[in-house]
Amino acid sequence: MSMLFADDERSLQELMKLELPRMGHRVTVCPDGLTAVAALEKDNFDCILVDLDMPGLNGIQVIARAKELSPSTEAVVLTGKSSTDTAIAALRHGAFDYLTKPCKLVEIEALLKRVQDKRELTNKYYALAHRLNSLEGSPKLIGETGAMRQVQSMITKVAPTDSTVLILGETGTGKELVARAVHDNSTRAGKPFVAINCGALPESLIESELFGHTKGAFTGADDHRVGLFEVATGGTIFLDEIGELPKSMQAKLLRVLESREIRRVGENKTVKVDVRVVCATHRNLEEMVAEEEFREDLMYRINTFEIHLPSLRERIDDIPQLAAHLLRRFRPGGKAFDHELSAGAIDALKAHVWPGNVRELANVIEHATILCDAGPIGAEHLPQHFNRRQLTGGAKPQLAPMTLRDLEMEAIHQALERHAGNKPKAAEELGVSLKTLYNKLNQESALDKSA
Repeated sequence: MSMLFADDERSLQELMKLELPRMGHRVTVCPDGLTAVAALEKDNFDCILVDLDMPGLNGIQVIARAKELSPSTEAVVLTGKSSTDTAIAALRHGAFDYLTKPCKLVEIEALLKRVQDKRELTNKYYALAHRLNSLEGSPKLIGETGAMRQVQSMITKVAPTDSTVLILGETGTGKELVARAVHDNSTRAGKPFVAINCGALPESLIESELFGHTKGAFTGADDHRVGLFEVATGGTIFLDEIGELPKSMQAKLLRVLESREIRRVGENKTVKVDVRVVCATHRNLEEMVAEEEFREDLMYRINTFEIHLPSLRERIDDIPQLAAHLLRRFRPGGKAFDHELSAGAIDALKAHVWPGNVRELANVIEHATILCDAGPIGAEHLPQHFNRRQLTGGAKPQLAPMTLRDLEMEAIHQALERHAGNKPKAAEELGVSLKTLYNKLNQESALDKSA
């Protein structure tokens, strides 16, 4: 941990300069309370170890200032035997614990280990909360086709290492599930797994989200914040859609990957991090490098080991197994029967082009479970736009008149099918922005769910 030790006894100052680093901590030693507060205002510390009785400012005042500057900083107080009441008062002001002088080094080491364990547990809690908030898709990889067996084999080989992994695949294929599988099969499995979508955050917040910030570092930074790299300490951080990372942040990420050090926004000092990095993107990074949209040195740094995730079109035979798994996931709690898929529904699912991959399949199955009051689920329970695109005997089925919106969505889905689900190319063909295309698809999905 990064530690501050404050005590007016010269002998203790010299002792802690030697012993705290021996215990594995980085230490700043201060001779009094005023000097300690000045150090706190300059840098952030994981833990402070302070004497209660010091000239200038006492230990409680130092703790109060430390908590004001950085609420996550833990405090341990040293007190004489006659000052137990004061030590209890320090606990009420947010101190983690106290030690009575004279104390043994082994007691200090044991107490600091408890502080460190608490911080790790807190980081795991935040990582779990972050993971639950972003949880999407099934909790495990499903599929027995050759393409999926190849993915499983690659995961098995790379997981035990600490190599940086780049997962390539279309949107909705399950790249985060592969990243989690790499983490769960690694030596870091008991540590945090933190996922962040690089394309979902405003450019102004990405650096703070990844690396943290100090209070007052920018407008709105009302408190000290720990970044996701620190939250993931000892574990894995998953940078999804890394191709959307702004070039200014690409340079900073490259520095972190090479040095294994981060610098919080508003700070000058660096903090060591022990994190495995897994990245993913649906974009062609080599093309982005050629167009000067992505740094070449960063591309080589993150693709130490590549895993190519197949689209659903490349694993059609996995659809029955995937659909059955999703049925169990979406089964409405109020229905007592077990849904099944009819042969007609399975044939319809296999005939579909799946521009949205497994994510689209999940939406279709959820839609069907809502419409179907009693099993089995048939083709008639699939979304209307889905049924319109199925081929019957090589020709389009006879349909009722379509609305203007229906025609618009038909054109969008046909363009997606022609470009194998590539949304940027489909948007270019249709003459609309990529944002407009996403809005149309999201509106359609919302209508399907409300149908």
